[in-house]
Amino acid sequence: MIRILLSIVVFLSLLTAASAQSPAIKFRDISASSGVNVSHIATPENRYIVESMSGGVALFDCDGDGYLDIATVNGSSVDRFKTGGDLFVTLYRQVDGAKSKTPKFENVTASAGLTRKGWGMGVTAVDLDNDGILDLFVTGFGANAVYKGKGGCKFTDVTEKSGLKGSGFMTGAAWADYDRDGDLDVLVARYVSLDLDHLPVFGSSITCSFKGIRVQCGPRGLPGETDLFFRNKGDGTFEEVASKVGVQDAKKYYGLGVEWCDYDNDGWPDVYVANDGTPNYLYRNNHDGTFEDVGFQTGTSYSGDGVEQGSMGVAWGDYDLDGMMDLFVTNFDNEHNTLYRNLGSKGFLDVSMETRVGPVSTPYVGWGTGFDDLDNDGSQDLFVVNGHVYPQIEFVKSDDQMGFRQELLLHRNLGNGVFTEMSKAAGLRDLPLRSSRGAAFGDLNNDGLIDVIVTNLGELPFVLLNVTENENQRLLIKLVQNGGNHDAIGSRVTLKTDKRTMIREVQAGGSYLSQNDTRLHFGLGKGETLGSVTIRWSDGKTEQLKDIKPNQMITIAEGKGVFSSADLR
Repeated sequence: MIRILLSIVVFLSLLTAASAQSPAIKFRDISASSGVNVSHIATPENRYIVESMSGGVALFDCDGDGYLDIATVNGSSVDRFKTGGDLFVTLYRQVDGAKSKTPKFENVTASAGLTRKGWGMGVTAVDLDNDGILDLFVTGFGANAVYKGKGGCKFTDVTEKSGLKGSGFMTGAAWADYDRDGDLDVLVARYVSLDLDHLPVFGSSITCSFKGIRVQCGPRGLPGETDLFFRNKGDGTFEEVASKVGVQDAKKYYGLGVEWCDYDNDGWPDVYVANDGTPNYLYRNNHDGTFEDVGFQTGTSYSGDGVEQGSMGVAWGDYDLDGMMDLFVTNFDNEHNTLYRNLGSKGFLDVSMETRVGPVSTPYVGWGTGFDDLDNDGSQDLFVVNGHVYPQIEFVKSDDQMGFRQELLLHRNLGNGVFTEMSKAAGLRDLPLRSSRGAAFGDLNNDGLIDVIVTNLGELPFVLLNVTENENQRLLIKLVQNGGNHDAIGSRVTLKTDKRTMIREVQAGGSYLSQNDTRLHFGLGKGETLGSVTIRWSDGKTEQLKDIKPNQMITIAEGKGVFSSADLR
């Protein structure tokens, strides 16, 4: 009886907290009118594992007009790849961003010079050669593509001379100045080892079946691959040093999502690698050019039950506002997505069940994800995209088994350590079902609300405009750093108000094979007063600013304060 009463009290408290945050987060699907009109390439049956994994997307400003543009990975198929492959990415430039609150895009792939063909997997956009212009790095099956930015959404293919071409089945990539020398370096995860001339036969063994149906083979039963780490030599070229720095993955786990974060607040970037069906890695930076895997010690290699999961996507964020970055990982079906609460020196604790993000996720296969304050109430919410890898699952779809195409999940942060799933109220259940993969988050129309781009296997992307209406405030911060790392990748902003302290880091690469807007977004409640903004730059230097006003988009240049500002419309 006491347990029942306690359950009722908890339930009522959740309802009260949820109602206090109404109105709901709302998204409007503008995919049809957006101009984002190239479908991801995939086969109907996904007979091979390489055909079911691709799908990254990046949000970045390729022409310097202050509005985000989009790069989506195209994918390919075994048959198409054997005859030359497909363009790695499609680039969409935002058209007349200042004139419309509803973003529209034009396909500028051909004029941009993005003509290399292959099999794209993930995409990131950083200034890898320190010339002040963003470049594109696209991971791929067999080889990567590297495009040097020339400005104005124009690029030159520098793949062959960059040292970043790589080999094997390359998936997630994320950038950081790991040695704080001013140059950005990149960790590239690799998945399984495949020979296209000797592919495993569909449905041929126990590792090629799922719930009694014949499916593609892997990853279990297939050999894995080591990961790659490319150190920037400072002249626009790179050298592969994974073994030397300690992130090689000698056990050859099945690497997918990668994201950097200073999880221990020591001022040096650390990196997490999500491995499919094998233990995950958390590499702690040793400050001497090397890393140590502390995944097991910190409790982030497995679920709280000690089970290795089929991990795909990664997101870091301080969901409980305690000044420590927490970790969220998306996983396979019949496994819950995992939220690890950062306990500082005590490691991490799996809080998936008590925070309510775990139970609802169990039937889904999760991929792209992100922590973002989607309603500007000061607490970061969680967005997750889903989709199965086996089209054949449609034949056994039931109340206990979801199909190939799956719904999106939106976990609203109630601000009390608990989330509530509200995709239906947000309008996300009105979207057509898709098997989704990548997700990138950013403010497309500069209105202070975070929008979402989702890539869908074999189909058109979703362009989801955040149209949440409330009286909350917001702040969007772009950092400009001195030296080579112009876009301040790895820098952290701490924002203090009269109610709370919030932290954000500039990250390049994460989610699932994707990259978010590198501008830092803060939601502020109605009437909440800003105190100070403290920037810890990627080289460890710090500075503090005051008298910052909300409802602005500001650019902070190192040592110069607020360089420019504009009202968020």
